Amino acid sequence: MDKLQLVETLRGLLRDNMDARFAGGAYAKLARAEGYADGFMAALIDAGIFDERELLSIVTEERRRYIGLSDEDSAIHVA
Repeated sequence: MDKLQLVETLRGLLRDNMDARFAGGAYAKLARAEGYADGFMAALIDAGIFDERELLSIVTEERRRYIGLSDEDSAIHVA
């Protein structure tokens, strides 16, 4: 698998996690989805393929996409 395929796999796992979290289903389904996503991210870091900052960026993008926010919508303006 190349890096792009790994990212797409991770995005799918994250979507499954968010679906399980916000659909109000069984806790076991949520725990399994979280475990798959967490384990996959840990393996990517351990293998040196991604660093934490890259993965956090992907998670943030996927969360924003899931709730329908663009980067401009979710920006925090500090005075």
